[in-house]
Amino acid sequence: MDFQITEAAHPSFEKPSYRLPEKYFIKSFFEGSHRGLPLHYDNQFNYLESYTTQSQGRIQEYFSMKPMDTRNIRKILIIKPSAFGDIIHTLPFLNALFKGYPHARIDWVVAHGLHTFLKDHPMIDRLWIIKKDQWKKPAYFKETLQEISELALGMRRERYDLAVDLSGLLRSGLMAMASGAAVKLGFEESDEGSPLFYTHKIKGGMDIHAVDRYLKLARTLGCHTWETKYPLAPYDPAPGICSGLPSRYVVISPSAGKPANQWPAEKFGELASMLPIKSVVISSPSDKPVAEKVAHHSGGRAISIGGRTSLKELIPVIQGASCMVTNDTGPMHLAAALDVPVYAIFGPANPVRTGPRGNIHKVIQKNMDCRPCYAWKPCSHWRCMNDITVQDVLDVMPDFKNFI
Repeated sequence: MDFQITEAAHPSFEKPSYRLPEKYFIKSFFEGSHRGLPLHYDNQFNYLESYTTQSQGRIQEYFSMKPMDTRNIRKILIIKPSAFGDIIHTLPFLNALFKGYPHARIDWVVAHGLHTFLKDHPMIDRLWIIKKDQWKKPAYFKETLQEISELALGMRRERYDLAVDLSGLLRSGLMAMASGAAVKLGFEESDEGSPLFYTHKIKGGMDIHAVDRYLKLARTLGCHTWETKYPLAPYDPAPGICSGLPSRYVVISPSAGKPANQWPAEKFGELASMLPIKSVVISSPSDKPVAEKVAHHSGGRAISIGGRTSLKELIPVIQGASCMVTNDTGPMHLAAALDVPVYAIFGPANPVRTGPRGNIHKVIQKNMDCRPCYAWKPCSHWRCMNDITVQDVLDVMPDFKNFI
């Protein structure tokens, strides 16, 4: 039996597991002739790694890491620019932080485009909006340099008490350092050398759902995490796009951030043609052709609204659905947050980390030795996705009529 159907990730209530290192790197690698080098550029990590290695022999001073003092925290910075699913994963952390520090100001660094989803959020005082997709494009070098300079100066003026890096990348680690916050908190297993910039770090773990991993940081900060809520920014519950939808429908989300995570559009279309109620296909503007391909192969049973909704308009569209069938993608996590039953098709990705969280969801995946491999592009055989049939997905939905 090589086919595997699993329950979606359940909430984890582990005790916080963290350690504060006794010694830590103190000297800045912005010294000497390298001062002011724009580390955001393409060779940023190679430079960081080589210069840090060269500098270690010259370091004379170290300091002992002090226990984290959270009593006087009044200004907090969350660093989580993207992606859409990750933004949703961060909402329970925001909720815990807001309740744990009711008198604190909370700001958030977010990518341009995704900022619309968080606009006017009652728990967020300010959004620092960055055009991160341009940061590695040489054509935008001057604009990027100016944006980073203005971001760093602006954050310094705010005098943050706490900066929390949930992204764990070099770019986000540099943002934490640039914020000037007294406490810079992140995960010790973060990538690209980002832990070098933290004053405090904990072990988040990798075989744990992203939501639970982020809530570990909240517990470290003394916040209660016994409830997991996804507080949303205000949105229109009945936008115009909803007026043309069927009274009963399934939402299909055929896109994926990685090509290797994308079940073929033709199969989604065939699936839609076999369901007892119509389907509504959603996608970003860039993936509109994928949504239209699903509708084309559905025999008239699917309606494509791909590229026609804002991020906030996805909320009522998904809320009105009987269930969602999806790849590993941002709207999947929104559906899970809204308690809409999700049937998620997984290939190279690990549903333990990024599957729909909650016990009402199902994950369809192949039981193969080579997965999860976290591949970006399909491999030579790509059996983990190609071998999942339409009937496999239908078989996971024996209780489908309960959602109609």
